[in-house]
Amino acid sequence: MLKVIGAGYPRTGTLSMKAALERLGFGPCHHMFEVMSRPEQSALWSLTPGEGEASWDRLYEGYASAVDWPTGYYWEEVYRANPDARILLTVRDPRRWYTSARETIFQAATTVDAAGQEAPEELGPEAAQAVERLQKLRRTLLNTMWRGAFGIDADAVPDEATAIAAFERHVEHVRATVPAENLLVFEVSQGWEPLCDFLGVPVPEGEPFPRLNEAQEVKKRFGSVIKGEAPYSS
Repeated sequence: MLKVIGAGYPRTGTLSMKAALERLGFGPCHHMFEVMSRPEQSALWSLTPGEGEASWDRLYEGYASAVDWPTGYYWEEVYRANPDARILLTVRDPRRWYTSARETIFQAATTVDAAGQEAPEELGPEAAQAVERLQKLRRTLLNTMWRGAFGIDADAVPDEATAIAAFERHVEHVRATVPAENLLVFEVSQGWEPLCDFLGVPVPEGEPFPRLNEAQEVKKRFGSVIKGEAPYSS
């Protein structure tokens, strides 16, 4: 069962939050990179999430927490399946969020397309398998989420007004839905204290809060996934 459910959009500090939750004892923490890089996760999430073989228990088997999409997109269904979990809503300035998302996740489909145009022998077996997984995910899971949030397929980039409106609607919906005592609205710039207080754990002394969500770091890790390599060192 999940103990912490991240309801925030991608590019709101979710990679840093994954590292922080794992440091605090709420790991392993599920993240979109898990879905993209692990064949068993890619296969399950390419089905209809929450149904049949892809039941919520199966999708999150072995994980104690989850952040980023797809969790942040399906957070209500995941919450119903894990009613004792705490909800963590990561946020940031909407315009800065859009700029960051446009430079990273909204360009990811183009990267997958470019890689997919190369012959398998040019890519190498591991990279070819990774690209095939990502293309299937885009046709299934990513298209579902992009259409639901932005009204377009995952191979297109939403305009700023559309994306920011979706972002703000989502934040307000989570705030209005989750009881205040079970919700933390959090910006990673706030550091350890509010997060640890919310989760009831001590602050790691002498340790800076993880800072892993910069655009270049995310691009680097996505590049590793495209090559068929692990996106994390752990």
